[in-house]
Amino acid sequence: MDSLWWFVGAMVLGIVEVFTLDLTFAMLAGGAIAGGAAALLGLPWWVCVIIACAVSALLLFALRPYLLKSIRARGAVIETNAAALAGAAGRTLDEITEFAGRVKLAGEVWSARTQDDAPVIPEGAEVVVLEIKGATAIVAPEKEN
Repeated sequence: MDSLWWFVGAMVLGIVEVFTLDLTFAMLAGGAIAGGAAALLGLPWWVCVIIACAVSALLLFALRPYLLKSIRARGAVIETNAAALAGAAGRTLDEITEFAGRVKLAGEVWSARTQDDAPVIPEGAEVVVLEIKGATAIVAPEKEN
C-alpha cells in the first residue's frame, strides 16, 4: 500500500509538468517512480526516500540538460507576447528621452524610452524596438537606408 502513494505522487508531478513544460517535475516524477519500485520490493520507507532523491538528482543533473538541449536544437524558439515586439518598427507619439515617451507599436500605445545616454528621438520619428523591459519599450531611431 505504501508504494501506491509513490505512484500517486509521480502522477501529480507529471500533471504539474504538463503545465510547466520545464522537465523539472518530470525528473522528480521519475524519482517518485523509483521510490515506488523500491517500496514494491519491500524496502524500508527511508531507503525508498533515499532512492527517490538519488534518482531525481541524477535525472535533474544528467538527463534534463541533455533533453533541453535536444529540444531547443530542433528549431528556433518562437517568441510571443511582448518578447515578440523586439525588432518591430513603430512611430513616436511624443519626444522619447532616456526617461519617458510614448510610441505606437503594432497598433498599441506603449510607454517608451531610449537606451541610457542615447540622443532624444523627436515626435513622429520612425523607431525600432530594441527590447521590452516590463511595460516599457526600449527604442532607437530606425536606420535610414
